[in-house]
Amino acid sequence: MNIKNPTEPIAQYILPFLDYCEIEKGLSNNTQRNYKQYLKLFIDWLKKTNNESLSPSELTASHIWDYRLYLARSYKTRSGEYLGKKSQNYYLIAVRALLDFLADRDIDTLSSSKVKLAKQKTDETISFLEVRDVEAMLKIPDIKTPIGLRDRSIMELLFSSGMRISELVALNVDQMSFFKDKNPNRTFELSIVGKGKHIRTIFISPRASGWLRVYLASRKDVQKPLFINHRGKDIDDDHRLTPRSIQKMISRSALLAGISKKVTPHTLRHSYATDLLGHGADLRSVQELLGHKNVATTQIYTHVTNKGLRDIHERFHGGKDLDNK
Repeated sequence: MNIKNPTEPIAQYILPFLDYCEIEKGLSNNTQRNYKQYLKLFIDWLKKTNNESLSPSELTASHIWDYRLYLARSYKTRSGEYLGKKSQNYYLIAVRALLDFLADRDIDTLSSSKVKLAKQKTDETISFLEVRDVEAMLKIPDIKTPIGLRDRSIMELLFSSGMRISELVALNVDQMSFFKDKNPNRTFELSIVGKGKHIRTIFISPRASGWLRVYLASRKDVQKPLFINHRGKDIDDDHRLTPRSIQKMISRSALLAGISKKVTPHTLRHSYATDLLGHGADLRSVQELLGHKNVATTQIYTHVTNKGLRDIHERFHGGKDLDNK
């Protein structure tokens, strides 16, 4: 490939870009899959608009604008729904990343700064659960069955550790050897491979470790994964439970617990962070516990810190009594 005077269609650069994401950027398999999916839509759109042979140097801001309109007004998901602004931005960010890759390789192309993202509501808040709602969900699985015991253990672990779902499904049984220590009051530490293949430490509460210990004792198989699929659906090669299966289980548990809003595995991660901040943890510590590279990412939880500041203001500020003095 002649990178100085490229005439190849943009589609020819997708595989080199994905290799770059894996080798140089060290992005997770999940992120690589997402980029592949998002960029496939971009390439499909180029074909649909008779721009299949468009080279990087021929890409213009007008093309990007037309693609944005397509994402916002024409493209529908498999369920027949239009993309929300947040989802539109995932596709646009993938195009940005591709353009940055090309520029880094000295390939003449449109600047990634020309790819503007859809504006989202600045007052949009994250979705989290109160502890009582989490407790209601935890009581849904039938712990007399292998599947119910597994599902209870999964939710206990997610809320105890704040793990991402990709981190949880990657766990193996041999990582749990420290559970031989049956101290009921001990909080366990576990090193995991987090986002971007960075090693980080999570903490497993005594209660969560107790459920995991019971779950492991009930296992009669010799499968490698910590959480396995018993039903024969959504199975990976080693019978590892997939993110999709866990998402379905959590959504069903929330519904049966009487929770009306949408609940996902990430909702439990948000709830974990919210609970820590609500009990006095500082933002930097929560950043470490969540595995965020930048504290700015953790600042989405200001709904908690802001409420705490308001309570302090109401309790201690004397201004409200000025008219009575």
